[in-house]
Amino acid sequence: ADGELVQYHYGLKDLVTILFYIFIAIILHAVVQEYALDKINRRLHLSKVKHSKFNESGQLVAFHLTSVVWCLYVVVTEGYISNPRSLWENYPHVYLPYQVKFFYLCQLAYWLHALPELYFQKVRKEEIPRQLRCIALYLLHIAGAYLLNLTRLGLILLLLQYLAEFFFHVARLVYFTDENNEKLFNVWAVVFVVTRLFTLTLYILVIGFGLPRVESQALDPERGNFFSFLFNNILFRMSVLLLVCLFQASVMWRFIHFQLRRWREYWHEQSSRKRAAASTKQHTKLLKRDSGYHENGVVKAENGTSPRTKKLKCP
Repeated sequence: ADGELVQYHYGLKDLVTILFYIFIAIILHAVVQEYALDKINRRLHLSKVKHSKFNESGQLVAFHLTSVVWCLYVVVTEGYISNPRSLWENYPHVYLPYQVKFFYLCQLAYWLHALPELYFQKVRKEEIPRQLRCIALYLLHIAGAYLLNLTRLGLILLLLQYLAEFFFHVARLVYFTDENNEKLFNVWAVVFVVTRLFTLTLYILVIGFGLPRVESQALDPERGNFFSFLFNNILFRMSVLLLVCLFQASVMWRFIHFQLRRWREYWHEQSSRKRAAASTKQHTKLLKRDSGYHENGVVKAENGTSPRTKKLKCP
């Protein structure tokens, strides 16, 4: 009826929907690979290792761009950005708008489709553990936010994460086309640091100040209330915040270590090029000194005299 707002809850029928969109994701994956990435690969003539990484980054660029635009549209239209209190007000958020539920189901379908794609794409054995770990972490966090009724917080966190990942994979694609172009990695570094700071701030805001103020503080799994009674305990709340801060610190430490290693490699490469240029210049000077040089069509020695022996005039 007009004016009636229909909302949704999760259930077993979601598994059928997810299975359907897994097949849709596999088809879209093949379309992007066939009509975009393979054509670019033929022109670049990349090695097998770079070919695999280029395909991985190309697929993730398409996915992250779509997810960022879609997620941004959802959080803006639902008012989660304009009203930050909505992230914890009226918790638990058991009933979801259609676009929020559909977004989560598609996200789960995409990361589940990535498992058979490891076989279809013939990923190298060395790369499989890393990709499995990445897929498992995404599935754990997205399914956790969906099942534990933290969908609003999960949307903002996914938006921040996908934004940083988008810039990283775009920078890697540009690097594969031109290895001397690393400017976009600097852009990704700035975006990564900013998104980490926003993520940490959001955790502190929701966990430290938001959820403890929820009216219903009793454990009620039937109503979907799993957390608010725990966050009423200040010791538990501080322990969770400490774990979050330690995790974010470890991520930043790995990031800083990666950046320092990249800068060391860059300066080492620059110094090697300078030494090679200096040695080439010195070698050229030695060749000129040995064989002389041409001036006005006449071979001259280094001191300006001709290397030819002068003929003595008859007395």
